[in-house]
Amino acid sequence: MGERESQVVLGLDPDPAELWPGCEARRDTELEPVQAVAAAVLEHCRSLLDAAAPACVAAKPQLARFEALGAAGWGALEAVVAHAHGLGLLVIADGKRGDIDVTARAYASALGGGLETTLGRVGGLGADLVTVNPLMGRDALAPFVQEARAAGTGVLVLVRTSNPGAADVEDLALADGGTVWERLAALVEELGAEGVGEAGLSDVGAVVGATAPDHIRRARELMPRAVFLLPGIGAQGGRVEELGAAFAPGRAAGLVSASRSIAGAYLARGGEPAAAARAEAERLRETAWELSGRSLGGSGFR
Repeated sequence: MGERESQVVLGLDPDPAELWPGCEARRDTELEPVQAVAAAVLEHCRSLLDAAAPACVAAKPQLARFEALGAAGWGALEAVVAHAHGLGLLVIADGKRGDIDVTARAYASALGGGLETTLGRVGGLGADLVTVNPLMGRDALAPFVQEARAAGTGVLVLVRTSNPGAADVEDLALADGGTVWERLAALVEELGAEGVGEAGLSDVGAVVGATAPDHIRRARELMPRAVFLLPGIGAQGGRVEELGAAFAPGRAAGLVSASRSIAGAYLARGGEPAAAARAEAERLRETAWELSGRSLGGSGFR
């Protein structure tokens, strides 16, 4: 993939009841209802990708939206991943997986490069990065890190998330000092120590919500080599202009994620959905690129 002057991640969170005009599931089809809905979701995602991709560096499909449609949904997801890759985008599989090591290995294989069986290799989703849940500890994360490191891909660990309820657990104080999210940040830094590349960034990154910008500077102190995925821009209230600390190691160190604010831009701006999505993605790209340029060691993100 060529270098892109962008840190924008296009979130794909397709609600079958709120697809772009012209992409809605139709009853005048020979397909079963679930297949028709999955086909409509795929058409919507392809159209959104075609519109916004020139201003983005990655796509982030929300796996639950596709899994809710069963096998037809997973087929649509595979086609979305292929389409995104065909447009030169990285793909972040947003499933926030986490379980004991045996199950974690299965998750990692399913979302990554697949696994060997007695009948040969079964392919995986082929994601470039996956989001994972760290609350079960190091052994639940290790299989994802091992899979990613072997394939030259990456892992994004939930550290301080963008939802209002994050404070219920992640901000709790620990007996030995600090908070839960700060301990998770330390774990990210430890796991990523052996995966630092030539650009000085690790293959183990962190999900740090853009809705709590006061935490970002501290997060960067604790994880100086981690790529930050920064969700919550737009619909959740986060603002790109408040994310400067995330880019301290360079432009590649922050990924600005937006979903509904791009897909639904036509509802706010008016006009044709694709044009409005492209304009909003480009606005975010320009804002993030200018902001990151004021940080140390800026460089393009591959």
